[in-house]
Amino acid sequence: MSEPILTIVVPCYNEQEALPETISQLSNLLQALAMEQLVSNKSKILFVDDGSKDLTWQIIHKESLKNEWVAGLKLSRNAGHQNALLAGLFTAKDKADCVVSIDADLQDDISVIREFVLKFREGFDIVYGVREKRETDSFFKRSTAEGFYKLMKKMGVDLVYNHADFRLMSKRALHELERFEEVNLFLRGIVPLIGLRSASVLYDRKERMAGETKYPLRKMLAFAFDGITSFSVTPIRLVLLVGILSFLISFLFGCYFFALKITGNTTTGWTSLITSIWLIGGLQLIAIGLIGEYIGKIYKESKRRPRYIVELDSYSLPMSLLLKNQKRDHYDQYNLDFRDLPETN
Repeated sequence: MSEPILTIVVPCYNEQEALPETISQLSNLLQALAMEQLVSNKSKILFVDDGSKDLTWQIIHKESLKNEWVAGLKLSRNAGHQNALLAGLFTAKDKADCVVSIDADLQDDISVIREFVLKFREGFDIVYGVREKRETDSFFKRSTAEGFYKLMKKMGVDLVYNHADFRLMSKRALHELERFEEVNLFLRGIVPLIGLRSASVLYDRKERMAGETKYPLRKMLAFAFDGITSFSVTPIRLVLLVGILSFLISFLFGCYFFALKITGNTTTGWTSLITSIWLIGGLQLIAIGLIGEYIGKIYKESKRRPRYIVELDSYSLPMSLLLKNQKRDHYDQYNLDFRDLPETN
């Protein structure tokens, strides 16, 4: 088997503090893999700038001019982590034989990428990076994450336990992934649905090198809820179950109060009445909100808007061709030194 072309896709959002070390470590890794003849020397690291507001794109762009391993993809605006990841995967699939996705903070152990490649060369189309333990997480994050995986499993969603977005996918797997056209794409649930031959590699996660996490509690909860509603109608069924139980309980209480009225033991009481009204009203609002969430997803799907828009791509085209028809002021807006750009004919 000839050396496969590997592309490492790295979504980036405001990662100027972590990027220099990330670029250095991943470049050294690719060079080592190429020297072992495990991957082709045409392999690349594709950094996807997800509409960053700091110097992320400037760092990526300048590094791509002097580092043969580095290429950049700039999205026109912030599209979100999952969409930025998709942009990198779909851009890389036509040139690469296999693609590894990893976050820019390098909390995932890059040394296991070598094992990913070995598994790929054995014939596996998908290789999952699975955390062996979560000692670097706080108790709250660890317990909520594990609870999320267990909840999704009970709802019938096939997730790889303790796996995030650190994985290898073959060209074939990426072409199959592209056939999933829904806008609300939850990758951790979609990838196992592809069903091609897969394997898992265990690793220990590290502390973040620099910068701040891009997944605070609010985003983590939104991400989890999005995953649940994208893959399961169980919440709707639970609301239906609660409604049926509420009706049965109300019916039983109605029979009880009717019996009291017949026997002449009725007592006027506002507490029970108001409590019942608030309880039923609250349940109705929850049900309406949950149904609205599903309707909102249908609304987004029906518009068929693009998940992302690529502004600049130095992966698909050589930088000299990319810049041939670009104006100087196009790069001035990113605070780039025009003298750093290659000469064009």
